[in-house]
Amino acid sequence: MTPDERALLRDAAAHVLLDDIEMVTLDDDSAHHLFRVLRVRDGEIVTVTDGSGGWRVCRSAGGVLEPNGPVCRDERTTEPARIAVAVPKRDRPEWIVQKLTELGVDEITLLHADRSVVRWDPERADKHRRKLGKVMAEALQQSRGVWLPSLVGPVDAAEVLREFAAAEPGGRAITDRDRAVAIGPEGGWSEAELAAAADQVGLGDTVLRVETAALAVASRLRLR
Repeated sequence: MTPDERALLRDAAAHVLLDDIEMVTLDDDSAHHLFRVLRVRDGEIVTVTDGSGGWRVCRSAGGVLEPNGPVCRDERTTEPARIAVAVPKRDRPEWIVQKLTELGVDEITLLHADRSVVRWDPERADKHRRKLGKVMAEALQQSRGVWLPSLVGPVDAAEVLREFAAAEPGGRAITDRDRAVAIGPEGGWSEAELAAAADQVGLGDTVLRVETAALAVASRLRLR
């Protein structure tokens, strides 16, 4: 994406995630948020995105959005950045996916690790995934992003650690070549999980909370 395109997204009156940006149609919630909450006025520029790299400029007119330019496509310049996180307590999963979406992470995988305290049964997982999906959509709109992360899991850590470098004290430094890092629970990884991981990377000398570690990893990966 060019600097001018990024500035256009940043300076728009609002940014909206839609299923279809060829035929721009607002649902009731999006229309209410734009015209009642944000008070977007006729003539103002609003950008829309499909969350898959596509976006376009629209103009507000009479309570609807009229396309004001062609559909643009943001092309990936790096392999997808993936972060896996052992599910933490309370509302911290929401905070994690919000911040990782804002930072531009491509895939977020939720884990049940050997030492996890929090484990979601299928019914609870479905409920949380719906809520996290809304958080991610709101974060994408707020940050003017055009790539919505995919949300995976929860899955057992042992099933996927072969694809990830495990964050562990004493591990090697993260480099630009790293594309997938997993963060364990507060009790740390088990010996079996560390043995299963593709590699081990370190995040410094201090012990970090799960959500802090997630941001530390995202800040060190090369994001697009």
